[in-house]
Parts: sequence; structure tokens; C-alpha cells
Amino acid sequence: MITRRSRLAGARPLRRGLLGNRDGSTAVEFAFVALPFCFMIFAILEVALIFTLDSVLENAAIDTGRLVRTGQASAQGMTAAQFKDNLCSRMSIFSDTCDERVTIDVRVIPQFNVTPPDPLAEEGFDPSGLTYANGNPGDLVLVRAWYRHPLLTAFLSQGLSQIGSGTAVLTATTAFRNEPAG
Repeated sequence: MITRRSRLAGARPLRRGLLGNRDGSTAVEFAFVALPFCFMIFAILEVALIFTLDSVLENAAIDTGRLVRTGQASAQGMTAAQFKDNLCSRMSIFSDTCDERVTIDVRVIPQFNVTPPDPLAEEGFDPSGLTYANGNPGDLVLVRAWYRHPLLTAFLSQGLSQIGSGTAVLTATTAFRNEPAG
């Protein structure tokens, strides 16, 4: 005669086999975590690249602006294209894509608290109001550079894109008074 106790004892290994089997659980858990983890790593790497690029652009704008401040740009008759080439040559590893992605604006300003035209518009990037002028000794000069960097990480482009095309626009600005002729 089979008692209730013996029936449960026989069912226990079957139940333990279906519910207690842990084979493959690590692979399933990894599958849940792997994709978000990879996106997070790529986003961190891209943000690091953007910070590096911003620092390189800022240093290049300051260094190239020094040519205007010291009068070397005027003495050489430097044009906007030459200024841009000089700025791009100072951007080290990013110089191969610099020509297509950088826009510059060098202008004489009457005082330090002016609002020059902003090429960032809701429709996109409009450089039509930008200019290039080395100025004379003693002039106040504003040097601005914009670098359009295409974003690769999908959700990062939604958060960082300023012109709606999956592109982050980095800006570097420096203002100074030209040194007197000497």
C-alpha cells in the first residue's frame, strides 16, 4: 500500500529537478545585464572622448588666438582659412577631421560684454553671420571656434545633440586686447 508519505517522497526528486535546476541561470542573468552594460561602457567612452576633444579645442583656440593678440597674424596677412588651418594643426589627433568640422569667428569687439551672433539655431548650424578680422594693436578681439562632433551612442545623441542631427557642437571662446605694436 502506498502511503501519502511515500507518494510525496517519490515526487520530491521530480519537483526538485524542475524548480531547483540552476544550470544556465548565469547565462540568462548575463544576457539581461550585458546589453545595458555595453551601452553604458560605450557612453562613458564617448563622453570621455567629448571631454578630451573639448579640452584640445579650447587649447588650440587659445594658442591660435595668441597669433592675433601678438600681431603675428596681421604681420603675416593671415586669412580665415590660414587661421583655421593653424587651429587644426594644433588639434593633434583630431586634425584629420578638423577642416570639415571646425568653424571659426574672429572679430573686433567694442567692449567685453557684447553679444555676437550665435550660429547655433533651432534649424541647425548657420555660420553666415561669422567673420574674420585680426584687428589693430590695442583692439579688443573675440576668438570663437565650434567643432561639430558626430555622436555614435544612440541615447547619448538624444541628450547631447544641440542641433538635432546626432551631432554635439563644442565651443571654445577667448577674448583679449591686442598687444601694442612694438
